[in-house]
Amino acid sequence: MKKQTYDNLAKISVATVTMQLLKRGIRNVSMSGVRPLNDPVQRLIGPAYTLRYVPLREDLSTPDVLGRPDYPPRVAIESAPDGSVLVIDGRGRGDLAVIGDLLAERLKIRGVAGVVSDGGIRDCDAALAVGLPLYAAGPAAPASVAGHAAADIETPVACGGVAVFPGDIIVGDADGIAVIPQALAAEVARDGIEQERYERFAKLKIQEGRPVPGVYPPNEETKAEYEEWVKAGEPEA
Repeated sequence: MKKQTYDNLAKISVATVTMQLLKRGIRNVSMSGVRPLNDPVQRLIGPAYTLRYVPLREDLSTPDVLGRPDYPPRVAIESAPDGSVLVIDGRGRGDLAVIGDLLAERLKIRGVAGVVSDGGIRDCDAALAVGLPLYAAGPAAPASVAGHAAADIETPVACGGVAVFPGDIIVGDADGIAVIPQALAAEVARDGIEQERYERFAKLKIQEGRPVPGVYPPNEETKAEYEEWVKAGEPEA
C-alpha cells in the first residue's frame, strides 16, 4: 500500500469506506460480530495476512500440536509482515480464543499492526494491556485446540461474514472493521477524503437549520454553494 493511500485512509472513517465501496457495487465489506476491544479504540489500517481454522478434529487438535514448528498459528505469528493485520478466521466462534496475551506481545514486538478475528481473545485483560489493536468477538477462556483445528495461512478466509483475501486492506475504528479489495484501496481512500469534506459542509448547513433534502444528497443549488465554500477555504461559519 502506498503511503498516500495509507495517509488518506487514516483521515477517513470506516463508515466512509463502506459508502465508497457501496458506490462501486461492493456491499459485503463490514464484519459482523467483530468489535474493537481496546479502550480507547485504536484505529487499524493494514494489508491482511490470513490464518484459517476449521472445525475440531481430534487427531489435529491436541495440546502437543502447539509446539510443532509447522503449526499454522505459530507460523503466522512469526511470518505476518511488519505493518500487516493478522486476520484470523475463527469460524464465528466467540467462545473459543484464537490468541492470548503472549501471542499479542510477540505480534506487537514484530511490528504487526493488529489482529482481527470473529473468534475470541484469551487472557483478554492481559492481551489488551499489550497495546496492540484487537478487534474480535470478545473475551474467551478456552484455547483454540478446544474446538478448532488449524488449517492454513495466506489463503482466502471468511471473517465476520466477509471474504478476506491476502493483501486486502483492513480498516478499523469504533464502528468496526471493513475490508477493501486491494485494487480499490487508492481510489476509495482518495474519494473518501472528498466525501468527508462535503459531509462537513452538509453538517454546517443542517446546523444552520437547512432541511436534509437537497443537502444530503445535494441538489444542484447546494453543489454550487459547496464549490464556493471550498474556494473560500472551507470556513466554519
